Amino acid sequence: MKLWSETFRDGGLMPADQAFAEIDPASRVRLAGNRNPHLAWDEVPNGTESLALFCIDPDAPQDGSLVNVEGQVLPLAAPRGDFYHWSLLDVPPALRSVAAGEFSSGITPRGKAAATGLRQGLNDYTGWFAGDAAMAGDYYGYDGPCPPWNDERIHHYIFRLYALDVPRLELPERFTGQQAHAALYGHILDEAQLVVAYSLNPELALTLKK
Repeated sequence: MKLWSETFRDGGLMPADQAFAEIDPASRVRLAGNRNPHLAWDEVPNGTESLALFCIDPDAPQDGSLVNVEGQVLPLAAPRGDFYHWSLLDVPPALRSVAAGEFSSGITPRGKAAATGLRQGLNDYTGWFAGDAAMAGDYYGYDGPCPPWNDERIHHYIFRLYALDVPRLELPERFTGQQAHAALYGHILDEAQLVVAYSLNPELALTLKK
């Protein structure tokens, strides 16, 4: 398969309009556009019954104790793992694109509701905001990048599309990105991906723009 975007190029920079937060010189960060990017695909293999789309940050810190702490740095070598920003399932094979902002536009405190039609899983902001009285809730669908502003590592966001041999994955009504990803195995016919970078660390952000 082939996967591409009019929003960014593979190996390029994620625009702030597609992020959860952007750099603010006065207050470190501010909320951003949080629009899902445009994505389009082709060369879907014969026998495909559905498609599944994910956005994953593999550079997310596993220990949050140093995240965004004034006077502290989140070191490059800190343990990292996957943070799921989006899981979109049951995409019919005849559908060949999603429009920018079609599934997310702006920040929804306490999270967007589960969509009708195509299924979307809970993203990992559900757990991240669980202890925040103002933001806690179920975050379904796409919510974009918000890497720590004190992180020495540039974060990468993988948009990966899978062609599947089943029309619907067996999952509970309320499922996570991790559960959806695990349910793919044994059903994948083909896959394609795009990778883009983003940082809220002002020094790293400058290097990305060069």
